[in-house]
Parts: sequence; structure tokens; C-alpha cells
Amino acid sequence: MNLMAIDLFCGAGGLTQGLHDADFKTLLAIDIEPVAIETFKMNHAKKVPHILKQDIKDLTAETIFKLTGLKKGELDLLAGCPPCQGFSSMRTKNGKVKIDDSRNDLVFQYMRLVRELLPKAVMMENVPGLAKDDRMKKVLNELKELGYHVDDDTVQVVNLADYGVPQRRRRMALATVKERPFTLKKPNMKKKTVKDTIGGKNTLPPVGTSGDILHDWKTRRTQKMLDYFKVLPKDGGSRSDTPREYWRPCHLKYPQGFKDVYGRMKWDDVAPTITGGCDNPSKGRFIHPEENRAITLREAALLQTFPKDYKFATSKGKTGVALMIGNALPPKFIKYISSQLKETLLSTDKSV
Repeated sequence: MNLMAIDLFCGAGGLTQGLHDADFKTLLAIDIEPVAIETFKMNHAKKVPHILKQDIKDLTAETIFKLTGLKKGELDLLAGCPPCQGFSSMRTKNGKVKIDDSRNDLVFQYMRLVRELLPKAVMMENVPGLAKDDRMKKVLNELKELGYHVDDDTVQVVNLADYGVPQRRRRMALATVKERPFTLKKPNMKKKTVKDTIGGKNTLPPVGTSGDILHDWKTRRTQKMLDYFKVLPKDGGSRSDTPREYWRPCHLKYPQGFKDVYGRMKWDDVAPTITGGCDNPSKGRFIHPEENRAITLREAALLQTFPKDYKFATSKGKTGVALMIGNALPPKFIKYISSQLKETLLSTDKSV
């Protein structure tokens, strides 16, 4: 049985992909970024009847009811990830300084639609910094007033590697159901490694031969960088393992800073957090475990658990694709949460 969902701040569609994998039907998705909407349509236009390129501030419940035919209280799940850059620990100097970023208040636009729609369940995913922010306290208080189940486990900060996502990725997850208890269960699954995802039997064709632009996209590297790749030890090597003559001037000056940059992934471990700089060795441990190159955009998308044939709009170039991949919600994690919500929603026992 398909339950009905709406995807707010849909981005490239990772959340909707996870919802579909859990047999939810997304009735409406919205985002303000043109390239994200372009990507979303490339993958979900046939399944999602209403895809809006619009500021969420201008989206009303009246519009949603008119488009979907739903009435207040009938929507099964309202899900989304309000833009989170304002809560990033990098932007807040490791959490020591709060930054007034207008994007932070988009969580209240999300809550406005919760009030107006009164969905049966609510799911929000974000960076860990939001969990302890004063805004989240307001969100939880309002959810409780509206009749949603709120306890100490309604908001959890989890490592997605524990949920079958092949990367270390700490995220905040909020999940609640109206008028019945719900707690996101702890996973019991084997961790997926880099090798499980882009190595062994899952190894992609050699770069430049696959016919997939995300895997074949040419990258120009300096000779010094090419030489660095050659001396960097395979399978998890770090820049500290290389002769100092290959180090960047900034690393010679600050040898203890950002140790993962210009490092290789390790086959038998999960990947580091896939970010918007996932194709750039200077942004993290994004060098292939064995080959003398950075991981490709397709490999990054697979480490984010997108399907192998998932399409990304290239109108903003390689950097634009990398940003969409890094900002995406891993579909496998969304499937895990939404499957549990679905089980509770379909249960006739409200004490479950």
C-alpha cells in the first residue's frame, strides 16, 4: 500500500528516492534551486505529479490541497531537509560561535506547513548542529502542542554508516507520528564499505570508457598533483605518508591542519562524509583507494546510495553536480526511516 508524502526542499531528489524505495508516493516536491529541480524532474517526473520551483515561503496549504486533492489531516508524511549550511560546525567555528543565517529560520517555514497540513507523520533530516539549537526546542514544543509524539528519542544524532550508508556521515533525524508513540529503532546491519560500493564486483569501467558523463568527466591536474598521486600509498594513504617535497605550502606551514585532505579512501572501511567538494582532493579524503585519481562523480553518488542510473543535470558544470551529490540525503537512510514510519502508520494498534 502506497502512503502519500510531500518532499519539502527536495534538492536533487535523494529523499524522494528513499521514499519511493519504501513504497511511499510523493505527491508534491518543492525547491528553489533551478538545477536541483532540473535534476529532480530527470528522475522523478513520471512518479511525482507536482514539482514546484518556488520559494517555500510562498507555498500555502491552500495551494497544496488544490493540487493534491488532500484535506487537512489526510497527508501521511511531510518530509524535508531545510537548508542546513547555517548550522554547519565549519560555519560556526566548531560550534563556539553562533552565526545568524537566514536559512536557519526555514525550519519555521517547515513548521508552518506542519500546522497548516497536520500530516499523520513528520520527518526532518539535518546537520547535527540543529539538534541543540534553540530553534529545535521551539520545533519540538510546537509538535507536542499539535499532538505529535515527542520524547527524548524524537530527535537523534546518528551516524549513517550504521544504517548501511557506506560513509561516516553524522546527521540529525527527527521522526514523529501524530497521536501514537514512535521511536526510530536502532539498526542491526553490517556496515557497507568502499569496496562493497565501488570496488570488487561493483568496480565501474575505466574512467573515460563508460559512456556515463558522471564517471567519464575529464579533470585537468597539474603534473605535481599527478606525481603526488603516484607516491601516495594505496588503500588509505595520507599526505603525512608522503615525502614533504610533495606537500602544499599551506600544509608545510600548518602540518597539523585538516589531515584528511589529499588522502585516499580505504577499501575495507566506509568513506568519509561525501561533501559538495567530493571530486576535489583538496577538500577531503577523496582520492581513489587504488587508482591515481580522485573519485568520480558517479562513485560519489554511489557512496551516497543513489541508484547507478540516477541522472544529474550538468547545466552548472562539474562543480554544480558535486554540490548536489554532497548536499543530498542518502536514499538508503531515508528508506530506513520512512519504512519504520510506514509500519507505525499502517498499524491499527495506537499503543505500538
